[in-house]
Amino acid sequence: MLKPLSYPFPLQGQGFPAEQPRDFVLWSLFNVLLCQKLACLGCLGFPALIFSIKARDRKVLGDLEGARSYGTTAKVLNIIGSLLVVVAIAVVLFFCFWRP
Repeated sequence: MLKPLSYPFPLQGQGFPAEQPRDFVLWSLFNVLLCQKLACLGCLGFPALIFSIKARDRKVLGDLEGARSYGTTAKVLNIIGSLLVVVAIAVVLFFCFWRP
């Protein structure tokens, strides 16, 4: 006897489950520690950490749209912080090993 096919997508009338927004807390924490200790950039990682924690709080409260907004802001701030750390390390390495 043949089994009926099961479809990986929802049938008509069924909706997709809402995708949980990401909060990027670990990336933010990593950026805080890296910005503070390695690159000497001061407090540049803290805003991303604050927005990440706000995104996690909103997700726990069930406000997925607010969590998505805070998560996107945290992601952008983490990207900027990571790029600044990479540039700062590259500049330090360049001046340490550059010989005229």
